[in-house]
Amino acid sequence: MRWILPSERLPEAWFNVVPELPAPLDPPLHPGTRQPVGPDDLTPLFPMALIGQEVSSDPWIDVPGEVLDVLRMWRPTPLVRARRLEEALGTPARIYYKDESVSPAGSHKPNTAVPQAFYNKQEGVARLTTETGAGQWGSALAFACALFDLDCKVYMVRASYEQKPYRRVMMETWGATVEASPVDEPDHPGSLGTAISDAVRDAAGRADSHYSLGSVLNHVLLHQTVIGLEAKEQLALAGEERPDIVIGCCGGGSNLGGLALPFVPDRDVDLLAVEPSSCPTLTAGTFDYDFGDTAGTTPLLPMYTLGRDFIPPPIHAGGLRYHGDAPIISNLVKSGRMRATAYPQGKVFEAAVQFARTQGTIPAPETGHAVRAVIDEALRAKEEGRERVILFGFSGHGLLDLQAYDDFLGGRLDQG
Repeated sequence: MRWILPSERLPEAWFNVVPELPAPLDPPLHPGTRQPVGPDDLTPLFPMALIGQEVSSDPWIDVPGEVLDVLRMWRPTPLVRARRLEEALGTPARIYYKDESVSPAGSHKPNTAVPQAFYNKQEGVARLTTETGAGQWGSALAFACALFDLDCKVYMVRASYEQKPYRRVMMETWGATVEASPVDEPDHPGSLGTAISDAVRDAAGRADSHYSLGSVLNHVLLHQTVIGLEAKEQLALAGEERPDIVIGCCGGGSNLGGLALPFVPDRDVDLLAVEPSSCPTLTAGTFDYDFGDTAGTTPLLPMYTLGRDFIPPPIHAGGLRYHGDAPIISNLVKSGRMRATAYPQGKVFEAAVQFARTQGTIPAPETGHAVRAVIDEALRAKEEGRERVILFGFSGHGLLDLQAYDDFLGGRLDQG
C-alpha cells in the first residue's frame, strides 16, 4: 500500500508549467507606476536566482546539489493507497495520496523553503522575513534558515498565533523570532494579507534582509513540483497509467500546484482545487489585478481575488485564509483547465476525522479540505458504479492542530 522511491530518484530538475499554460501569464505590475515590473524592482526583496526563476519560460530548471542534499533528508516522500478509506466508503475508486507530512516541519512547505534559504545565503543575505498563516510555512522557513545559518523573523497571523501556540514554539526552537500580525492592531484577527505587509515592510527597511514567500509566486510553485514528479513515477510503480483526477487544498496554491502542475500537459487528467467556503477566492472571487498584501506594497498580480481588504473569519485552516491565488492557478481555472470547489469547516472536519479513523494519520485542517473532496469524488464513483483513480495531496499532519479537533469533537466548532 506504500510506494517509496530510493533517494537517488529524487527529481534533479523542477518542472516549469509556464510553457504548458493554456494562455500566457499576464505580467505583475509595479504598485506605483502600474507598469510591468522588472528585475530591478524585485532585487530589494529577492535574490537574482529566484527573480530569474519567476520569469523563466524554460521547461526544466535544475535543482542545485546543495538543495538536493537537504531534500534527501525526507524525500522522496511516500505514495500511499488509502485502502481502508476505500473499504469504509465501499467505493470502486482507487485512492492514492502523496504524504508530505513526513518532512521535518510536517508539511510540503520545506520543498520551497530550502531552495529559497539557499539562494539567499548564496547572495550574501543574512536575514529573511516572512508571514505565516497556520504556521506551516513559518516553521518550514525557520527550519531552512537554521540549516543555512540565516536569521528568520516570522509574522504570524494573530488568529493562528493564538489558536496554535506550539507552531510558534516549533519556529522558535529552530531559532526564528515570531510576532503576531498585524503588529500595530492588537485586536485585529489578522490575515495573510496583513502579515505579508508586515514582513515586506520589515525586509524593505533593512539592508541585511530579504523577504520570503511560501506560496502564490511562480518560483514557489516551481519548487513544489517535486511532489507531482515523484507521484507520477510512483503511480506507474503502483500499476496505474495515470490518475483520473488530482485534488489539492488551495489557499495560495503551492501544495495544489506542486502536485497538479506536472499533470497539466495530460488533458485527460481532471484537476480540482479545494478551498474554504469562508474564503472562496476561486469560486466566488473575480479575476483581476490585485495587491498580494493588505497595505498595497507588493506588485499587483493577475489572479482571482476577494479584494486585498477582505478579512476571512478565523477558521482553523489558517493556511487557506488568503484573499488571492497564485497567478498560475488562476490562469488554469480561468481557462477551464482546472476546476474549483469550496466546503464549510464542519464538513471538512467530518471528513478529516473519517480519514484519521480509517488511515490513522490526523490531517491538518487545510489538508482536510482535500480529503472532503476525495470522499465526495469516491462516493460519486460508487453511485456511478465505475472505477476511478483519485490522487490527492496530503499536504501536512494535524498534530499541532489538535485544538481544532477538540473544538469539533466537543461541538464548539463554527460549522461555516
